[in-house]
Amino acid sequence: MPFPKDFTWGAATASYQIEGAASIGGRGPSVWDMFCRIPGRVYHNDTGEIACDHYHRFKEDVALMKKLGMKAYRLSISWSRVLPDGTGKVNEEGLAFYDALIDELLAAGITPWVTLFHWDMPYALFLRGGWLNPSSPLWFADYTKIIVDRLSDRVQNWFTINEPQVFLQMGHVDGTHAPGLQLDWPEALRAAHNVLLAHGRAVLVIRERAKTPALVGYAPVGGSFIPASESPADIEAAKLVTYACFEKTLWSNTWFSDPIFFGTYPEDGLKVFGSAMPTVPSVDMDIIRQPLDFYGFNTYFATRIRMGETLPEEAPFPPGSPHTMFHWQVTPEALYWTAKFLNERYKVPMYITENGTACMDWVHEDGKVHDPQRIDYTSRYLKQVRRAIEGGVDVRGYFHWTLMDNFEWAEGYRQRFGLIFVDFPTGKRTPKDSFDWYQQVIASSGEALGK
Repeated sequence: MPFPKDFTWGAATASYQIEGAASIGGRGPSVWDMFCRIPGRVYHNDTGEIACDHYHRFKEDVALMKKLGMKAYRLSISWSRVLPDGTGKVNEEGLAFYDALIDELLAAGITPWVTLFHWDMPYALFLRGGWLNPSSPLWFADYTKIIVDRLSDRVQNWFTINEPQVFLQMGHVDGTHAPGLQLDWPEALRAAHNVLLAHGRAVLVIRERAKTPALVGYAPVGGSFIPASESPADIEAAKLVTYACFEKTLWSNTWFSDPIFFGTYPEDGLKVFGSAMPTVPSVDMDIIRQPLDFYGFNTYFATRIRMGETLPEEAPFPPGSPHTMFHWQVTPEALYWTAKFLNERYKVPMYITENGTACMDWVHEDGKVHDPQRIDYTSRYLKQVRRAIEGGVDVRGYFHWTLMDNFEWAEGYRQRFGLIFVDFPTGKRTPKDSFDWYQQVIASSGEALGK
């Protein structure tokens, strides 16, 4: 069965992971440049200094997108390329790069979907306290004004922030991602609140200043939970855990979405965090609670849940269950159940804004990159998207992660998620077998997936 005719087929990237040109064109450093220069924090001490050199090769990359048949491209803006100091003087050369990229996409018939923040806060703002600074939501609003004023005559689809759970938990609590902090909960929760406030202020800016009709959402990632069986008890258990804040962690769906849609933090989370939770003025919640046009969510794998004697509990996977090169379980049902549960709670159109797999890819002797695991993985996950749509879940698009192999954050260059193989020493692009397969899926509106 095909997908709906207006279904959005795309792929996604992030600025720091692909652009390179870290010290070129007036760009200032970001927290990821800082993190990469600390020995041992990134695998092999890799950096994003060059990455895929998309900054210089974007026309070649857009030509590949066009060949792929992509209808949409989700990209992010480097805050420090536009504002080297995070605030103040605008770097015209940086804005000109995004101007040219957007124009190239539109000329190729590809709709740009712009993410304003994908983890790379300007280093200059980190020195001023980063997300702990109470002015950080205002910094983000001012940055948003510059981007919207420049690009909204051609860009209509906007994401405010990508995966706050990751850059806050891993970057500010665990210390394994930039900026490498290990904050106690009062400070971590303050930073998280400022991020939500920044989201709300950005939505207000987009609504007020967009030159063409704007569609606004954001792209969190929390936990994905699937029932161990399709018994009513296990389904209910998986739903309860999807909505729960049951321990001190920022890996939560509701902590980062209930304030946006309901104007309140979830009660169970407030009980868990107790006195660590900062006092929040009601006006803050009014700003955070801005109507969204869609909800983007990123899902790669899920935890199996069953109903125990009285409470939900984790159901271990059988020994030898398939997993990716990232050691993530292969759980296609994650897309069906996550979409279903989140759609039932928040009741807005949904887009899968990231989904994909790391594989052991290399260029074979025939000059091609054969990645059957990625094809099989993506096929299985897309069939679960189709299942969700057929079951009445309002899913309107899918963005594959990722377009090309890139700098995979703390993993450096050892994890390859792309539809296009990148030889990092030379920058040479080689479309993988999955590229050709996804091309057929898009051209057939999903009919090439089969049953």
